[in-house]
Parts: sequence; structure tokens; C-alpha cells
Amino acid sequence: MLELDYTRRALHFSFAARTSRGALSEHVAYYLRLRRTDQPDVSGLGEAAPLAGLSPDYGPDFEQIVATFCASFNAARHPDLTPEAAAALVPATLPALRFALETAALDLCSGGRRQLYPNEFSRGRAALPINGLVWMGDAGFLREQIAQKLAAGYACLKLKIGSLDFDTELALLAEIRAVAGPQRLLLRVDANGAFTPDEALGKLRELARFGVHSIEQPIAVGQWAALAALCRASPVPVALDEELITLIDPARQAALLDAVRPAYVVLKPTLLGGHAATRQWIALAQARGIGWWLTSALESNIGLNAVAQLAGEYDVAGFAQGLGTGQLYHNNLAAPLHIAAGELRYDPAGAWELPFEFSKT
Repeated sequence: MLELDYTRRALHFSFAARTSRGALSEHVAYYLRLRRTDQPDVSGLGEAAPLAGLSPDYGPDFEQIVATFCASFNAARHPDLTPEAAAALVPATLPALRFALETAALDLCSGGRRQLYPNEFSRGRAALPINGLVWMGDAGFLREQIAQKLAAGYACLKLKIGSLDFDTELALLAEIRAVAGPQRLLLRVDANGAFTPDEALGKLRELARFGVHSIEQPIAVGQWAALAALCRASPVPVALDEELITLIDPARQAALLDAVRPAYVVLKPTLLGGHAATRQWIALAQARGIGWWLTSALESNIGLNAVAQLAGEYDVAGFAQGLGTGQLYHNNLAAPLHIAAGELRYDPAGAWELPFEFSKT
């Protein structure tokens, strides 16, 4: 029989992190462990780490939801489950929990070694290009981060915009371009819906002067007609991010892409409901000639590894994924994930640190 339990960890940022929704001091992750009762030493791990202000399942009762689900799962006495069947046990309205259980099932089916898919990345033979994430903050903090990322050899930077005066943000982009032109450095910006529909096009024209690769979610969600018009007129390719999160029905997902026709979609499995749900978005995008990339959603290394190994299932050579969040926490779980020169690598011979409570049993 299968057995499911969980533990939690409060992850502490290594700096005062700011997002469009305010300051962050910690992020709580819930780790699921899936085992067969006749093989308790082999376990699959998954991470549910819903984000405040974004995840549909974020809230003060989430731990109770996880505990109740584990009890219900164990009472059902499942003899075995495929990852697809495991994911289907979790309501689509609980995407972070679904992602965690699906990841744990994939891990268990693969021998409990955190190698979820048999691809070149998980075998340690290929690296994934990633963007360097520049966090919100004052101009001095932004300059410091930009200099560090450039020195570290990143070929793609992603900047959060919309928190400072727009002229200041343009000046920072000018500083970057004075050091690294478009041939050396790809620049992505993320507005998190900060622009109004009336001002968005004018601001995008200003951003275009700096050879910006794309802008994520320039206006707030739910304005499909305004977003479609912006995608048609914008000199900067538009990527959808938050717009995708609450769309569960595949017909509605297809309707969004057909109506808006973005250049890209940005896919976060924790927010979308896991591996299969993300694959569905990729299939819809590819059928329409829409580009995409995968992004972690501030998970610890368990969740980051799952997203990275999913990315390894696709040909993403030369196209940066958003997988640089493993260095955010000073108490992250140690993992054989390594970043060098703007690339993420996995060492299959490396050791994993288990969540403390699991390491004792």
C-alpha cells in the first residue's frame, strides 16, 4: 500500500525580498513524502509552496488542507498509482498540492532518487540556460544585483519593473545597455500588471528603445480585449503570466490564447497545477506558434528540481528558463543543483538533504 505524510519548513530569504505584493521575509514549504509500506526506505518527495497573493490555494488553512488530504489518502489504501492518477486525486483548485503529489509520485516511480524524468538534464549531461532574476528594490540595490549577474556570466536578465518611478527604471535599463548590448545580453522585464491599459503602449514604446526581449503581464489580469490590442500594437513582445493561473478548463485556456495571441506564456507548475497541467499549456502554445518558458515560483530545491527536470523534457537549448531561485534562501535544502555562467546543472551522483523530520525515519 501507498503511504503519504508531510512536513513543513519556513524558508528564510537571504536578503530583504520585495515583490509587487510587498516585502517577503519567509516562504513556507510543505513537503509530501510518498512511500510503499513494504519499501519504506524508498520515498518520493514533492513540494507544495503556495505563494501569497498568487496561488489559489494560499491561506491560513493550507496546512490543515494538507493534513486532511494525507489522512484521506491513507484511508483509501491505494495499492499503487501512476503520477497522472495521483494528480487527479487533488482538486484543480489546489494547484500547489497537486504539483507536490504528482512530483512525489513521479519520484517514487523513478526510484526515489529525485530524477523524475530520464532526460539529459537529469543524467547530468546537459545544462539548462536560465535568466538572472533581479529583485525589486531601490536603484542602488538594483545596480548591485545587475553588476553581480553580469559578472557571473548571465546571458539573460529578468528585471521586475513597476515599483520605482518609470524614468528611474528606464535609466537603469540604459545603464545595463551601456555595459552589455543586445548581442551580449537578453533583457526581460516583468511588470506584474503594473501598467494601466491607457498608459501601457506608451511605456512599451519607451522600453523598446533598449532592445527588450519581452514584457510579462504589462496590465492587470482579466482584460482580454485590452491585452489583445496591446499584443497587436506593442513593439515589445508580450508574455502572459498571472493571466494563466485561474484558468483550469482547457477550453478557456485555448480561448485565452486565441483571443489574446501573446508572443509567449510563462509557466509556473506550482501555480498551474503540476506537470501534466503545464504540459497541456505547452501543447496549446506550440499548436499556435506561441513561445513559452518555465519558471519556478520561489520553491525550495525540491520544487525547483521538479520544474527543472520538466524543462529537461523539452528542447530549450539557448532559451533561458526562470530557474534561478535556488539561491534565495539561507536555509534551503542542500541539493545537487549547481549554477555557473548562467546555466543550471544537475549532478545525479550528488547528495540530497531531506527535510529534517523525514531524515529521522
